[in-house]
Amino acid sequence: MTAKKNKAPDKQKKIKPDWDEYFMAIADVVATRSNCSRRHVAAIIVKDRRIISTGYNGTPRGVKNCDEGGCPRCSSNSPSGHNLRECICCHGEENAIVQAACHGISVKDSTIYSTYSPCLLCSKMIINAGIKEVVFRKKYHIESTAEDMMRSVGIKVRQIE
Repeated sequence: MTAKKNKAPDKQKKIKPDWDEYFMAIADVVATRSNCSRRHVAAIIVKDRRIISTGYNGTPRGVKNCDEGGCPRCSSNSPSGHNLRECICCHGEENAIVQAACHGISVKDSTIYSTYSPCLLCSKMIINAGIKEVVFRKKYHIESTAEDMMRSVGIKVRQIE
């Protein structure tokens, strides 16, 4: 009688995410901190494959949270893209840049990963902060000037799935 060899179950090789997938997954987790009652957006700033700052959208520090009625626009029934002047929330990209500045961290020559493409105001901040690359997942539907402007000054802009 021949002895049967115990075969170890085939372990499927775990597929390691590439850097874009890795950082975008972290941005998705950061977005869960958002207190915006309409859309959860986050950005992380990476330099030399190291996260140097994170930010998510919501009301400014010390102001009543958006999901608690702090933002007049988010508390209203305004359709997407309307009455934006009433919104007092800060954007994820804005908060990531400001947090780095608050802690004395340079974002020059870094990459920003955002769950949505940056709006015009955030794009201007990205340009002036010296960020060299923008990677995003979903396109913010009301902004095309922002992407064109960033590309015009040499910032690499990429959308990933």
